[in-house]
Amino acid sequence: MKERVVRVRGDGQLLDTLLTHFPHIGRNKVKAWLTRGQVKVDQQTVQRYDQPVRAGQQIQVEMGKAGGELSIHAKQRLSIVYEDDEVVVVDKPAGLLSVATEDKTELTAYRLVTEHVRKMDTKHRIFVVHRLDRDTSGIMLFAKRYETQQWLQDNWNDVVKERRYVAVVEGRVQKQEGVIDTWLKESSTRTMYVSSPGDGLRAITHFRVLKRSSEYSLVECQLDTGRKNQIRVHMKSIGHCVVGDKRYGATRDEIGRLALHAASLAFLHPTKPEKVLRFESEIPAAFRKLFS
Repeated sequence: MKERVVRVRGDGQLLDTLLTHFPHIGRNKVKAWLTRGQVKVDQQTVQRYDQPVRAGQQIQVEMGKAGGELSIHAKQRLSIVYEDDEVVVVDKPAGLLSVATEDKTELTAYRLVTEHVRKMDTKHRIFVVHRLDRDTSGIMLFAKRYETQQWLQDNWNDVVKERRYVAVVEGRVQKQEGVIDTWLKESSTRTMYVSSPGDGLRAITHFRVLKRSSEYSLVECQLDTGRKNQIRVHMKSIGHCVVGDKRYGATRDEIGRLALHAASLAFLHPTKPEKVLRFESEIPAAFRKLFS
């Protein structure tokens, strides 16, 4: 296993320090090191992006961690919230991919949940129902059967009774609550943007301000539609980018991650449609600290 050791040159936060020492490594890859438990500061494993570091401290990075070796820290941070014969509900940490991309060896929520269900039977499979962005934390749903996945996805708008997110956005949102109703389209660079009415896909977000300060607002968002990056684009469209969202114009990144969290999900049970399952995940402490 290849290991790199560097000395911190100046006081700051761990993620920024790593990016300075490894300028040719992408930001997402460095975040993956942290999520996988590949980074140690003075011999202690650290996963927080915003961990303070001081000049002179030693950072160790396991550069060549084998793809099949799963970090115990990542397992601990991915919580199984609920499980039955049809579905698995998890609480996903920020920094963990939902499913694999080009890098098939990268640790994902899908991979961890698959390992979990195969402890009972090596033939068990899971199926992705919906995804969260890598840097979005919170409640996520998997199906245990293909038929269950298809029923949930085909009837999503009727099945889902609540899909609530919380976000910390830049600036003081003056309006206490409101509805953002636009059309969204994807650019050639795979970035979403607000398009003209009728061009693209309609997206509707209901928002309500929970807390305010002179610099930030804690906003609750309810989705009528589930478009790619919907909340991130809609918050930008009203002049309040999600903290840490450089892709969509944010200038603040105090907590070292995208300040977006899937706080609750309520849906009809696949085999007992008269039964509504509802799950919540606490607002991350890092969000709250910005208002203390």
